[in-house]
Amino acid sequence: MARNGELGEFLRSRRARLQPEDVGVRSYGSRRRVPGLRREELAQLAGVSVAYYIRLEQGTADNVSTEVLDAISRALRLDADEHVHLHRLAHPPRRAHTPRPPRLRAPLQHLLDAIDHAPAYIVGHYTNVVAWNRLTAAVFVDLAEVPPDERTWSHQIHLNADYRARLADNWLTVARRNVAYLRFRSGQDPDDPRLRSLIDGLLERSPEFARLWSAHHVTDLTHGEARLRHPDVGPLVLPFETLHLPGDPDLSRLMLYAAEPGSPSERALRKLAETSEHRSSADLTGP
Repeated sequence: MARNGELGEFLRSRRARLQPEDVGVRSYGSRRRVPGLRREELAQLAGVSVAYYIRLEQGTADNVSTEVLDAISRALRLDADEHVHLHRLAHPPRRAHTPRPPRLRAPLQHLLDAIDHAPAYIVGHYTNVVAWNRLTAAVFVDLAEVPPDERTWSHQIHLNADYRARLADNWLTVARRNVAYLRFRSGQDPDDPRLRSLIDGLLERSPEFARLWSAHHVTDLTHGEARLRHPDVGPLVLPFETLHLPGDPDLSRLMLYAAEPGSPSERALRKLAETSEHRSSADLTGP
């Protein structure tokens, strides 16, 4: 997909979520055929001509200035991630790509295995799980039983019925977060063939992914909370944090989960740690 096309789709999606009364501009008439701000209203709010804004949405405006993008971002009330995404769509970053399997330093696996009281794993740039500890397999998905090319959280969230059942009522929240992160990555690295292949495959195989993708939500993945219904120990509530790995270019981040001290989730994790026979990535002899 052309980046100019994505820019227009993103602008239209953000415009559709706002009403004139939301942003304090005078409405151009009372009858609306589509939801959200009209292009005339957005242009007025951003301080650009209607003709120029139309060219932006049509992908025919060249060399869009930072000042204009900032003004449109303010008019659309974009958050920090959406603001960055807008600039990336207008001025796509270019990177060279040499496909290769991610390299995992042995001390990182040792670190994961030393965390025996909570899930912890390392992901690459495609939501691919590169390494994990035993409790990751016990709590979420037994990744040792998953084909290597499907060891991504994107595959598991959208295509694994058992994992979806485990997420229960929280599935839609998790799915939206995953799709918004892939949107963020798509803007960050638009020419990455592996990322494009992942997204195209999910669009083809999952109608729900396609519907969520069309919403153009964008967010990085920094922290949050996992909620799931485990078949052996019941409900789990696990806040998580992410740690970037700047010294490892093939890897994205280390994900760490921890239950609230003294909570039922902490007791459930302790039980899983004592009884689970799941394997960590260190136990695999294959790829």
